[in-house]
Amino acid sequence: MGYSRKMPGAFRYQFDKPAVMKKLRILAFALSAEALCGCAAAPPRNINDICAIFEERPSWRRQAFRASERWEIPVPVLMAIIHQESSFRARARPARTRRLGIIPGPRPSSAYGYAQALDGTWRHYRRETGNKWASRRSFADAIDFVGWYCDRSRRLCGIGPEDAFNLYLAYHEGHGGYNRGTYRRKPWLIEIAERVARRAELYRRQLRRCPR
Repeated sequence: MGYSRKMPGAFRYQFDKPAVMKKLRILAFALSAEALCGCAAAPPRNINDICAIFEERPSWRRQAFRASERWEIPVPVLMAIIHQESSFRARARPARTRRLGIIPGPRPSSAYGYAQALDGTWRHYRRETGNKWASRRSFADAIDFVGWYCDRSRRLCGIGPEDAFNLYLAYHEGHGGYNRGTYRRKPWLIEIAERVARRAELYRRQLRRCPR
């Protein structure tokens, strides 16, 4: 936009039409991108069937197998952990605590996104892998993060790559906590880890029949 002189001491406001149109196009693109992001954030319709997930989200199949090949952790294990952590919701967060039973308080942790990664652990992942633009709302980045963490669990805790039960315990407790056996005092966590193991086995059987 600019000003043009009409007479000494007076100015007339003029629109710079090309600049205005450019700004409008940028705004429209931003709004469209936000709308698409909102749609992509919705979980798949059937999260209990890995074939249905990959049929609805073909890019997720490619991203899951890429992470599996990179970190040598089976796809069913990676997907079972994400199923447990967020039910495939891109913006998942822990529920807020409640004060006096009704007043919303702080969240119990900074866990966020598909993988429910904590702020500090996510920074460690980005620093170690060089993926500095990684987003916890990106499925590709989240499943790569889960693969990276499970690979560390294998190296730091001696857990087998197909052992979904113990990989999940290490994922939840951290490597130091797992090695100290903190999960042994948490029967509820052991029950969840068993659920993850069953989900990984179910996904493994389903994956055999998925169309290629």
